[in-house]
Amino acid sequence: MRGCGGVAALVALLAPGRSAGVQRQAARALGNLCIGSEENKDSVRACGGVAALVALLAPGGPAAVHEEAARALCNLCADNIPNRGSVRACGGVAALVGLLAPGASAAVYQHAATALRNLCTDNVRNQDSVRECGGVAALVALLAPGGSDAVRAHAAGALENVCSAHPQNKDSVREGGGIAALVGLLAPGRPAAAHAMAAGALRNLCASNPQNQDSVRECGGVPALVALLAPGSPAAVHENVAGVLISLTSESGPSREAVRACGGGAALEGMLACACTAAAHQWAAIALRNLVGGDSRQAGRRGRAVRSRRGGGAGGRGR
Repeated sequence: MRGCGGVAALVALLAPGRSAGVQRQAARALGNLCIGSEENKDSVRACGGVAALVALLAPGGPAAVHEEAARALCNLCADNIPNRGSVRACGGVAALVGLLAPGASAAVYQHAATALRNLCTDNVRNQDSVRECGGVAALVALLAPGGSDAVRAHAAGALENVCSAHPQNKDSVREGGGIAALVGLLAPGRPAAAHAMAAGALRNLCASNPQNQDSVRECGGVPALVALLAPGSPAAVHENVAGVLISLTSESGPSREAVRACGGGAALEGMLACACTAAAHQWAAIALRNLVGGDSRQAGRRGRAVRSRRGGGAGGRGR
């Protein structure tokens, strides 16, 4: 389709004056074309599709158009560095943050949050832009109890990358009450995806940030985290929880003692004995070494952020 001019034709259908139905279908088609195709992603950008999709996010537009445009931008930015820069240059970060305002649909929230997650993958300028546009506060607001578990999980996933190796954003999340909200997502009965994304966000928030480590402990996060190490939890949950515990046990003090008191040692030993992933075993071993004492300054024992991870394409070929 790219070679036949199909991408350019679809981008043309996004122009002002087209009906909302046409714009929605064109955005959906572009989003689908970008799944797993770097060439198509580059072609959409070359044809002016990034600016056209961002324009569709303007306030007051139909929710269905917002949903498909955000989804397309999510897919455009997955594993594509130039598109991440292009979206920012076109004002897309602010536009996506605008979609997080109260009153939007769950689908719009999820696609906008995942687009922001992909935009912030290894991109400090986009991380700064999200904060400057009020995106940290907006994402934290989506974590509020009573909201959709899926929306809360996607907001947590976005915060994972927004905060990756970014001290100012880490502090902003804490100051906005985000740590308590993320700890709330660790409660029993929440979906595994919510557990994994909340733990992933807490892992990056706690890396090299003692204030955030203290906040996790003070919010009751330690027993909630240790409980998720139980056999049967998904590998992503085990990995992310062990990553948080590395930071919480990296120094002698109240957080390390809290992990001990909650049975963290036995839980980590159990992880080493189960058929977990290699990463889960490695991280559990580091946390366990920290927990039994010793000099936390030794290599590999300090908590650190995981390289920010893309949220992936939005998936789904449209309904």
